Amino acid sequence: MADVSEKKIKYLQRKLLAWYKTSGRHFPWRNKITNYQAVIAEVLLQRTKAETVAKFYVQFLKDYPNWKSLAEADIKDIEDYLKPVGLYRQRSVRLQNLAKEMVKRGGRLPKDRQDLESIPFMGQYIANAVELVVFNQPSPLVDVNMARVIERYFGPREMADIRYDPYLQGLAYRIVHHKEAKYLNWAILDFAALICIARKPKCEICTLKNRCSYYGNSSRYNIR
Repeated sequence: MADVSEKKIKYLQRKLLAWYKTSGRHFPWRNKITNYQAVIAEVLLQRTKAETVAKFYVQFLKDYPNWKSLAEADIKDIEDYLKPVGLYRQRSVRLQNLAKEMVKRGGRLPKDRQDLESIPFMGQYIANAVELVVFNQPSPLVDVNMARVIERYFGPREMADIRYDPYLQGLAYRIVHHKEAKYLNWAILDFAALICIARKPKCEICTLKNRCSYYGNSSRYNIR
């Protein structure tokens, strides 16, 4: 049975926040930014490597500085912008539909979760990101990378879809329920990218290894 005790959670929080201060990554969207810039970053980051987004994020904001400019842009121009980094037509169309909806709303993001998720392209992950970055609420950025760290440290989930696994989702919320929730989220994502990588994780230099279920398990179970 997985150990999901508060003691083990606090150990992870303390260790990863300390690790982040010296080894975390630096990206422009982690600085002080507008709500528009924050949402655009999270939309682009969904299923895309942060290093890839960093290459064009600043210029993208210069070319499309607000919801109106993005909503009124030629869709072909947006496609040409995103295609070189592997983001194709579907993402471009959905991004512009989001911009058009936000123009209708006067650029205001609703705090009500149901209303927030009703906005085009605003699924579970991006809605969590808005709550975290815009409204400063302790919401987890649960993607395959965060899931991997949590599962290796505590034990694997049961359901294939991370969005609906109660064990994983509940544990993620418990982990980031912290006064430094934003930095804790970033710490977990950076740790997944640099140490707890999908293939051949760097367990020997892992700051969590002393209490990690994966490291202490000789069979080294598979994590999705």
